[in-house]
Amino acid sequence: MAVNANSLGLSQPQIPIFKGECYEFWSIKMKTLFKFQDLWDLVEIGSAEQDEEGRLRENKKKDSKALFFIQQAVNETIFSRIVAATTSKEAWTIMQKEFQAYLSRVTTIVSQMKAYGEQLTDEIVVAKVLRSLTPKFDHVVAAIDESKDLSKFSFDELMGSLQAHEAKLNRSYEKAEEKGFQVKGETSNKKDKTESATRGRGRG
Repeated sequence: MAVNANSLGLSQPQIPIFKGECYEFWSIKMKTLFKFQDLWDLVEIGSAEQDEEGRLRENKKKDSKALFFIQQAVNETIFSRIVAATTSKEAWTIMQKEFQAYLSRVTTIVSQMKAYGEQLTDEIVVAKVLRSLTPKFDHVVAAIDESKDLSKFSFDELMGSLQAHEAKLNRSYEKAEEKGFQVKGETSNKKDKTESATRGRGRG
C-alpha cells in the first residue's frame, strides 16, 4: 500500500540517510528535522508513561512518527541494530552509544576553539587526533600515516575513515558473537542426543 507522503510530513527535503560514517553530521540534520516536526523532546527525553489519557495517546502517535523517521534515515545494515527498539528515544540512544564516540567530542572542542579565535588547520587537528586514539585504531592509524599526506588529509576524511573502521570492528564482533551462539547451540544439541542415546541403552 502506498504511503501518503504529505500525511507523514515527508513533503519537506529528503531524510538524510546514515550509512555508518560521519554520524555527527547526520545527527545534526536529524535533530533539525525532529525540531521542525515538534518531535525532538520525545526523541531526547521520551514520553511519560503517566499522563492524561488523550495526551498520552497523542504522544505515542508522535513517538511512532519519530521512530519511523529514524528507521527511514538508516540503511539496512544500521537498521538491524535498532530493529528491536520500540520507541524513538530507545532507537536514538542505541545510535548515540554506538556511533557518537571520541571524534564527536573532538569536533565540538575544535569548533569551540575556532570560535574563540584559535588558528587550527586540519593538519594540526588530524595530527593531534591520530596521536590520541586508543590502541584499537592502531592499524588504521598506521595505514593513514603510510598512505596519506596529512597536509592534504582533512578532518572530515579522518572522521569517515575512523568511523568506517569502528563500524567494521563492530560487525566483526557481532559475527563472532553469532558464531559463539551457534557453537553453543550445537554443543547443547550433541549433549542432548548423547544423553538420549545413553538412556535408551540403559532401558535395553
